[in-house]
Amino acid sequence: MINKTWDIVLKDELKKDYFKKLGCFVRDEYTHKICFPEYKNIFDALRYTDYDEVKVVILGQDPYHGTGEAHGLSFSVRDDVKRPPSLANIFKELEDDLHIKKENNDLTNWAKQGVLLLNAILSVVKDKPLSHKDKGWEIFTDNIIRLLNEREKPIVFILWGSYARSKKNLITNKNHYIVESVHPSPLSAYNGFFGSKPFSKTNNFLIKNGIEPIDWGK
Repeated sequence: MINKTWDIVLKDELKKDYFKKLGCFVRDEYTHKICFPEYKNIFDALRYTDYDEVKVVILGQDPYHGTGEAHGLSFSVRDDVKRPPSLANIFKELEDDLHIKKENNDLTNWAKQGVLLLNAILSVVKDKPLSHKDKGWEIFTDNIIRLLNEREKPIVFILWGSYARSKKNLITNKNHYIVESVHPSPLSAYNGFFGSKPFSKTNNFLIKNGIEPIDWGK
């Protein structure tokens, strides 16, 4: 369904009643409404980044709700779509932090390097943010975080904004490292996101633990 490793790790989760009900709800929504991302891309964050290969988690809330934007990875949009303000601010901080100027909007290459770009809610109705809130996605993704928390190999959890930071209680393993700040949206970026240096902090931690750092310029 997702990929071999995640299917094994999530085997019990996928059998639970809440997940079966969630599946029925999502199929019905996609049948009768315009929803994003495309149905085939809902689990792309997990498809691109295997459980064993996760080095970093960047947690978002729910997918972009505009036409053609969301494609299954948090904060990422296709290259032919206008860059959203939050993503623009992320790239501004990346340039300030590591002097890397990011040209493309699509973050698939980050995902392929071990950055799990996970939204807490994996689907949305067109032009209706949080329309699939409290339908079961949060139970599913909270349990993904718990499963990653159990791993011995260190992971960096990047938590931007109050919603992402509310998941801190799920990250209890001392092997892992939390990088947190306010959200990169224009409403809050100047209140602590700019200057927070999440990318250098992440790579310094990975290098310190003998893990290949992320090439954020890809």
